[in-house]
Amino acid sequence: MEIYAHRGSSGTHPENTLSAFKEAARLPIFGVEFDVHMTKDEELVIIHDEKINRTSNGKGFIKDMTLAELKTYDFGSWFSKEFKGEVIPTLYEVLELFSKTSLQLNIELKSDVFPYPGMAEKVLDLVGAMKLDSRVVISSFNHEMIRTVKQLAPHIQTAALFMEVLVDPLEYVRALPTDALHITKHAALRPSAKKVIEEGVPVQVFTVNKVCQMKVLKEVGVRAIFTDFPEKMINHLDNISIPKQPMPIISTIKNIMYKNK
Repeated sequence: MEIYAHRGSSGTHPENTLSAFKEAARLPIFGVEFDVHMTKDEELVIIHDEKINRTSNGKGFIKDMTLAELKTYDFGSWFSKEFKGEVIPTLYEVLELFSKTSLQLNIELKSDVFPYPGMAEKVLDLVGAMKLDSRVVISSFNHEMIRTVKQLAPHIQTAALFMEVLVDPLEYVRALPTDALHITKHAALRPSAKKVIEEGVPVQVFTVNKVCQMKVLKEVGVRAIFTDFPEKMINHLDNISIPKQPMPIISTIKNIMYKNK
């Protein structure tokens, strides 16, 4: 099973900041995931929400601010005084950091609320210029954006994100098309997800922060997990063995929902 650091090492550092990414970069994990928005002056910045309210000392929408304005806000103190003065990173800064590693880079395009015209093209241009095509996965809840990426750069790996349970995800993956499916823990235990896994399509699950959940997901054949605590999860991964007989689906659901470890 592969481990991705979700928004960097976001359980121990302020999410989507250079400190969180530097922590992830030192770990023996498979990859890192981060989110991209576009500013008023069409700069690509790394942040999860459409607004800066939750993760900074400012307020307002990313789309209404320039990069220079955004760089004046503190994106670390909300998490801990230790990270006071942390600024919002650009996509270039994050790619530059990880270009010195071998980690796979999952870039989530946050265009499902605001469309951000031209975002896909700008991301692909930057990835290409930095020669990171083979190490990048482009994901999004906006599946029109996934289709655009595949049309512009068929060689780039993509993943469709879902919060809901699909009736026939395998058919949808092929029709879109996309290379992988990123879904919730509970959706991964459905028979429809099993069909996708058996067909060899990578199924990757968010957000997994408990060892017992990782164990169950590994048992059902999930390719990768996204976690806020990559160091904890990688330390436990080698100790997880796969039983010869798969657990009944009811038992796996109980493990996902109720165990605390």
